[in-house]
Order: sequence, then C-alpha cells, then structure tokens
Amino acid sequence: MAADARDGGYCLPVPGCGATASEGTASMGRLCRTDGLTDVQEEIVATVRAFVDKEILPHATALEHADAYPTDIVDGLKELGLFGLMIPEEHGGLGESLLTYALTVEEIARGWMSVSGIINTHFIVAHLLQRHGTPEQQLRYLPRMATGDVRGAFSMSEPGCGSDVSAITTKAAPTRDGDYIVNGQKMWITNGGTANLVAVLVRTDTGADKVHRNMSAILVDKEPGFGEVDRGLTVPGKMDKMGYKGVDSTELIFDGYRLPAEQVLGGEPGKGFYQMMDGVEVGRVNVAARGCGVALRAFELAIAYAQQRETFGKKIAEHQAVLFRLADMGTKVEAAHQMMVRAARTKDAGARNDLEAGMAKYLASEYCAQVVEASFRIHGAYGYSKEYEIERLYREAPMLLIGEGTADIQQLIIGRRLLEDYAAR
Repeated sequence: MAADARDGGYCLPVPGCGATASEGTASMGRLCRTDGLTDVQEEIVATVRAFVDKEILPHATALEHADAYPTDIVDGLKELGLFGLMIPEEHGGLGESLLTYALTVEEIARGWMSVSGIINTHFIVAHLLQRHGTPEQQLRYLPRMATGDVRGAFSMSEPGCGSDVSAITTKAAPTRDGDYIVNGQKMWITNGGTANLVAVLVRTDTGADKVHRNMSAILVDKEPGFGEVDRGLTVPGKMDKMGYKGVDSTELIFDGYRLPAEQVLGGEPGKGFYQMMDGVEVGRVNVAARGCGVALRAFELAIAYAQQRETFGKKIAEHQAVLFRLADMGTKVEAAHQMMVRAARTKDAGARNDLEAGMAKYLASEYCAQVVEASFRIHGAYGYSKEYEIERLYREAPMLLIGEGTADIQQLIIGRRLLEDYAAR
C-alpha cells in the first residue's frame, strides 16, 4: 500500500508522509465527536476512517461469512503503522495515547469488529511490556511489535475458571537449572493461532500467603499456526463461534513446555496478576470503544434504511415509532462514546481508571446490544437476511457483553469502587 494519500494509499501522520486529514475522509454526522483533540489525533482518526470506508467495509461481510482471516486488511494496517500506535517512539512506534488508540479502535470496529480484536491483544501485550517489562524484554520485542512483525496475544482464561482468575491451574514450576516447566490449558485466546508472542498468566507458587501473589505473567514465543507449534505447546485449532469470526480464538495446551526464566514478565515471579489486571484496564477501554463503533455502524445502517424504505405511503423514518427508536439509538451511541473517552483520558492522566473503564465497558456493551437490536427491528425481515450488514452486527454484539469481563463482573467492580468513594462516615 502506497505511503502517500494522493496515489490511493494511507499513512498515519509521521515525518515523510504526505497524507492530510481531509484526503479520503468519510463524511461524519454529529455523533461520536471528541472535543480537545490535537491536530495529529484528528489526522490519525480521519486517516483510519478513510481506510475503514474503502478497505474494510466493502469486504467485511463476505470475509466474516467465510470465517476468513483478513490478511490483506491486516497487511494494510501494518503498512499504515497502526501496530506501533501506542509503542514509544524510542522503540519505533508513534507513542500515542490510549485515547488516540480508543478512537482508532472505534473507527475500525465500525468497519468490522474482528479487525479491532486483532490489534487489541497486540496492544495489551505491548502495554504490559512498556509498563512492566525489563529493559531487555522491551528492547527485544517492542521494536518488532511496532512494525507488526511480532504480533501479541493475551491469555488469562481457562476452561474451568471463567471470571474467577484466582482459580487458574496452569502452572510454571521452576527447575534446578533456572528454567520453568509449564503445564496446563488456556482458553479463549484471541489471535492464539496468528500471534507469535503470547503473554500468559500462570501459577508459580512463590510461597506468598495470598493467591494473587503466587501468579506470574510469562512471555511465550511461538510460531504462528496450529498443531504442535513448539515442543510441549499445542494450538488445537480455531474455535467455532456464533460471531466475531475471521479473527482466530483458540486454546493453548502446555505439556512439559520449557521456558527460560528471563521470559517472566519483569524478571520477577509473583507479580503477574497485578500486571495482567493493568492490561485488562486497557482492554476494557478497548471493548468499550468496540461497542461504540459497532453501535454507531448499526445506527448508520438504520437511519439510512429508514429514509429509503416506504410503508403506508411514506418513508418509515416519518413514522413516529421508528423516529422514537432512532432518537433512543442516537442518544445511547453518544452517551457510550463520551464515557469511553473519559475512561481513556483518565488512564492517560496516570490515574486509576478501573471505575471509569468498568462503567464505559458496561454501558457501551449493553447499549451496543440494544442499538443493534433496534437497528435489526427497523430493518424488519431484511435484517434476518445475510445480504444485509445488520445480520453480521447482530451476531457480533453479544461478544462484547462477555469479553474482558462480563457485565456482572463490571457491576461488581463499579459497585465496590463506589462504596470506596462514598464510604459511610
């Protein structure tokens, strides 16, 4: 893909790139605008929006129905420089903020949510390395992650624990020569097949009196693909899902897998739970952004269809029932966007944002499901046809209700944090 917007390519605003914010930019309504952005942020979002409109939306439904990995789209994002968006400049990235990333994810999810999932786990791993990795780990991985040559995946879940992270059983046992032997099974790993670096939460039994201090995050290098990708490490295959197709969700099976001690994130065991929770906060802002993007697309489809379809001698948008539904959808789209922006800005400011991220993820995912449902109803019987894009969105939205912590878990987090802030005195 060419680096100059004038000959049909796309480029994020970095030195030597000829793209401008106005070239190839899709028109935008009043919803989901963000105040206070820098010129660079505006250019990045506009460039990604143009890429989505021209390179993702025309192909997303066919790829999704085929459950095909979007290789060309991912290659385009790689050439765009998006894999290095939040990676520091000293490691070859753009060093942008979480807000910039969230707005970018919102645009990509508007095109196809699966593509946003491909970059989400990549950036969680990059964030973990940036915040918690040793200088050697940062130097080894971050420059190659910035170019997209190394792509990350993030693994906490297991078949028997769900949201109860403390119940994980995958274990890394130390050996006499200082390595670790890993045994266990991990599940629901986005990019588990295509990634070549996976951050995995394991038990290391450091002897601490609290279970969370007996966990470590390990960095697993592997070959992309399925089957036995390394001695003692197997990726069985893609899990078949209702939606969220194209991107691979897999298991990882460790059976006597040997790992050098220097692959423990940060170089010290026992800190993995807190490191991974830091990554989850970033992930929850990402899921909120995905919900905003999918909801915005569902709204766009509904309001366009409502101005074309006629019943009883007039456009269905002129029927009060449909007009009220559009008003409700637009309000929810806007509210979710603004809460997502606040959560990202709170994290960027260096403040604790588990409350804001939990609220944003909870509201955006719930509102997304409701907006998609309303768009489906406006489409009537056509919404049930695979020829219409809303059918795909209808199967994608439920994943956001459970990804990066279920709605119930978000409510627990929100409730506990509110009790802290409003403790009875």
